[in-house]
Amino acid sequence: MIKKLVLVFIALFAIQSYAQEGTASPYSFYGIGSLKFKGTVENGSMGGLSIYKDSIHVNLRNPATYAENNLSIFPFNGESRPVKFAVGASTTSTNLESNSGEAKVSSTTFDYLALSVPIGKLGFGFGLLPYTAVGYKLENRNSDGDLNERFRGEGGLNKAFLSVGYQFTKNFSAGIDANYNFGNIQNSTIEYRYNNEGEPLQSQTRENNRSDLSGININLGFHYKGMVTDKLELQSAFTYTPSSSLTSKNTRSFSTITIDPLTGSEFDIDTIEGDLTSSGLDETDLKLPSRFSIGAGLGKPNKWFAGIEYTTQNTSKFFNELYNDGVSNFENASGLSIGGFYIPKYNSLSSYYKRVVYRAGMRFENTGLNIQNQSIKEFGISFGVGLPVGRLFSNTNLGFEIGNRGTTSANLIKENFVKFQLSLSLNDRWFNKRKYD
Repeated sequence: MIKKLVLVFIALFAIQSYAQEGTASPYSFYGIGSLKFKGTVENGSMGGLSIYKDSIHVNLRNPATYAENNLSIFPFNGESRPVKFAVGASTTSTNLESNSGEAKVSSTTFDYLALSVPIGKLGFGFGLLPYTAVGYKLENRNSDGDLNERFRGEGGLNKAFLSVGYQFTKNFSAGIDANYNFGNIQNSTIEYRYNNEGEPLQSQTRENNRSDLSGININLGFHYKGMVTDKLELQSAFTYTPSSSLTSKNTRSFSTITIDPLTGSEFDIDTIEGDLTSSGLDETDLKLPSRFSIGAGLGKPNKWFAGIEYTTQNTSKFFNELYNDGVSNFENASGLSIGGFYIPKYNSLSSYYKRVVYRAGMRFENTGLNIQNQSIKEFGISFGVGLPVGRLFSNTNLGFEIGNRGTTSANLIKENFVKFQLSLSLNDRWFNKRKYD
């Protein structure tokens, strides 16, 4: 059954990764979009905490956790190897608040698809996930309420990854992710023109831009797990992503359009290609900044865990000539996650609810985006549950987060969001030694 589910979700993800608008945030206008990847639903339900390692969940943020991922109830003996499959999706409802009014937007997206396979002390995984998302519709009006400009954008960056982890000692493991980043960003701008009577002209001009992005980067991970007392276990983790570059192949065109005054629909009349080659902007390099995280936590195995994690990213080094808008810049980003989980009795036979995992956490982030000298910050409080399903410790995970991003200062927009997440974390025997030929 799980094998069939994997094929279904791979097909759905392949379709959705190109068709969806994974965000409705005005802040996705800047750079290469809003960061989508913040871990699994299990991580997100604990404020983004990603330092915990166990046998039944995939941890996409630290490749060291792929090592020694055999379930304790199925010791590795060459006959049975439990494989972990994880898929997640989310829906976000956002209230946009500014000094001039409010609006409501929403978005729904697949968040990740991953498979983890153990081979003794070695473990590897692979999968797909959207890394950044672009999805905005913005308007700039003058003091009389007339449209000056309209901006639209869609697309984003996806990530296909192959991860390898190895258990060097009983307590220490290390791993590496090899990531292929790909995707495209499309945006358009209309500068409205009016006649002498102040009425919009029948035809307008729209500038269309498209960037096709691709590049490779790596992520290194280290993890420690050991008992500090008879009942308390310490887990700590460190990850480091070196800086890397994306190749951006860019095109630009100009369209003469008419706009339906009732629906706002645009109809193309004629399109001509722009010349980016002469200015050297037809192919540019975009630098992805380095990132590292460190964290630690204490807990009682199979009972509870609480931890803290700090992340920083050198986003002040982010630059691309094509994305230089003159009103924004990037500073170093940082984040702090605090969270944990509690299980009443993981092996209870009399009560289903005692086997449920209860999670909670909070996070504080400086996104690294600075607009008109205002640092764009983000805050979230999250809750979640892991519901046991079937055998082999598979589970369905539900997550809920409320938070905000941005500010209304300097005529900017504050986003108040509510996010619901759903994931499947499934374990199954995929490699069984045949007893008969």
